Amino acid sequence: MNANITDDLFLRLEQLHDIGTALSKERDINRLLETILVAAKTITHADGGTLYRLTDDRQHLRFEIMRTDSLHIQLGGTTGNKIAFSDLPLRNEHGEDNNAMVAAYAVINDKTVNIADAYTEAGFDFSGTRHFDETTGYRSTSFLTVPMKNHENEVIGVLQLINAIDQKSKRVVPFSYADQRLVESLASQAAIALTNRLLITQLEQLFEAFIGLINLAIDEKSPYTGGHCERVPVLTMMLAEAASATETGPLASFRMSDKDRYEIKIAGLLHDCGKVTTPVHVVDKATKLQTIFDRIHLIDTRFEVLKRDAEIDALKRKRAIKPSHDAGAERRIDAELAQTLARVDEERDFLRKTNIGGEAMRPEDQQRVTEIGTKYRWRNPEGATTDFLSPEEIENLSIRAGTLTAAERDIINYHIVATIKMLKQLPWPRHLQNVPEYAGGHHERMDGKGYPNGLRREQMPVQARVMGIADIFEALTARDRPYKVGMKLSQAVGILANFAKNGHIDPDLFEVFIRNRIYQKYAEAFLDPKQIDTVDERAILGNVA
Repeated sequence: MNANITDDLFLRLEQLHDIGTALSKERDINRLLETILVAAKTITHADGGTLYRLTDDRQHLRFEIMRTDSLHIQLGGTTGNKIAFSDLPLRNEHGEDNNAMVAAYAVINDKTVNIADAYTEAGFDFSGTRHFDETTGYRSTSFLTVPMKNHENEVIGVLQLINAIDQKSKRVVPFSYADQRLVESLASQAAIALTNRLLITQLEQLFEAFIGLINLAIDEKSPYTGGHCERVPVLTMMLAEAASATETGPLASFRMSDKDRYEIKIAGLLHDCGKVTTPVHVVDKATKLQTIFDRIHLIDTRFEVLKRDAEIDALKRKRAIKPSHDAGAERRIDAELAQTLARVDEERDFLRKTNIGGEAMRPEDQQRVTEIGTKYRWRNPEGATTDFLSPEEIENLSIRAGTLTAAERDIINYHIVATIKMLKQLPWPRHLQNVPEYAGGHHERMDGKGYPNGLRREQMPVQARVMGIADIFEALTARDRPYKVGMKLSQAVGILANFAKNGHIDPDLFEVFIRNRIYQKYAEAFLDPKQIDTVDERAILGNVA
């Protein structure tokens, strides 16, 4: 054998080996398909080529990738250039095998077709090819069409190469037998790599659908958390991508591969899965006295009982002095009654307002709740005379901020412990092994005062710190909570700035959040336009420095 031919074959075998390695590493389907076609063109010195995939119903071949170097044609795949050709049917209108089309013939008969000259070859319909040539001025001559079969010996696609180019004369020549064997080997490797990638993709889709099922359960349980489970992962990815693109400062060394991106995406989707264990009446507690229903109405009834008792007492007193015909005494009784009723109404309105929660409650208002609860006495449905408010009602109505008692906050906070416990039960593959750590760390603080583990900044991965910012900002701006309206953008960013300054969140990531205007991009996608106002970035960053 000629030494040059031997060297060329050895070089192409090396290329085939390298291609096989590259195929096994590629995660993106479109890039994988492109790699397959470009590799086949390279080892055969083909000018053009097409990769087809069998449709799900196995009745057609779909154009996936097209390349013709001399015409500068690049269609399909990652190019974004759509292939306008219709799918090739494997059966004609009479239900007969479509053996007239070379690519269809290769699938139907599971056979490689090597054609030296399409214009002289009999038995195949090349009218479409001739029309393409007439339109472009091209001359499609040699064809090599190879079925792609997976590990189950099932055809899943076709590689078709056009016009082998002789490397010395630069003329179009037929594809050699060596070309054919190399492409057949490549097609086999490629089909297995593609099948594996599709299986992995299907498993990932199934896994993500299962995560969606968990979040749907949380959503069905409480409509106030479903949006949170959807939005936090989006905001997490926005900030993580910006941090990964940072080239200066403390985050310059932080980079994410495609596997890293998928890992933090899954962590974001699962960061609140533990909320399936949280009682609905705590998650949805819109007012301080709410459990299954808002108990403020029971207190309203008690106030009505107080007013009724005051009116009855006034009537009894007036009846007692009736024989004396003391009009002045009766007027004093009426005035006292009116004063009592006004005071009762005012204290009822005060408790109603207190029940709403929201901003921080003043100590004097907390004391007033206790006084109202103990100074009145009323006869309950059992006939017993008791304090107007129970200790539990006083505790709830005296909540300093929000609507949750300390015990209820502990119940809410437990969801992160439940999340970690749940996620640690799963047999994570190596590329997802950090999901429990990322998802479980979004309530930690940089100063070590967070929960559940009291981790400090240096003990936390960047991904968990990113998720912490996303979780807080979403909660501040959310407009679907039962206990508050969504904040203005400037107010939420201002609170984050204070958090960055006092050791709650990562100041370096917060700077990325501001300088890359992540807050603005998120707001435009998810907030009510009325919430979006101007943020003074210079003042915000100056406050943190």
